[in-house]
Amino acid sequence: MNTTGSTFKVLVIDDSNTIRRSAEIFLKQGGHEVMLAEDGFDALAKVNDYQPHLIFCDILMPRLDGYQTCAIIKRNARYSEVPIVMLSSKDGVFDKARGRMVGAQDYLTKPFTKDQLLQAVQQFGKQTQGVN
Repeated sequence: MNTTGSTFKVLVIDDSNTIRRSAEIFLKQGGHEVMLAEDGFDALAKVNDYQPHLIFCDILMPRLDGYQTCAIIKRNARYSEVPIVMLSSKDGVFDKARGRMVGAQDYLTKPFTKDQLLQAVQQFGKQTQGVN
């Protein structure tokens, strides 16, 4: 399936309003549809309604952290194929490994650039379009 020109739905989960807004601006400039969630619980409700093609998920969040959120989404057969990219201000090997253990496909260190964000969408967009 051709991904160029098609609308790509992206969910951004982060407890920082600044990070959410930056990601939203960057992704919309790239022509993508964006839904925002401020924590894991908020995200779980929106995943079902919104059915994103790709999820960016912060690791350190109150109530339900990014690892738990990722694991819950991946356990649902309906969303197990949706790529998840973890977001963190820490660039540690342990964090990256733990993200992979719960099913995350990649890891971006904050603050990310517009290019990094759009590159991740492009990379995983090709994979997801092949799944459906």
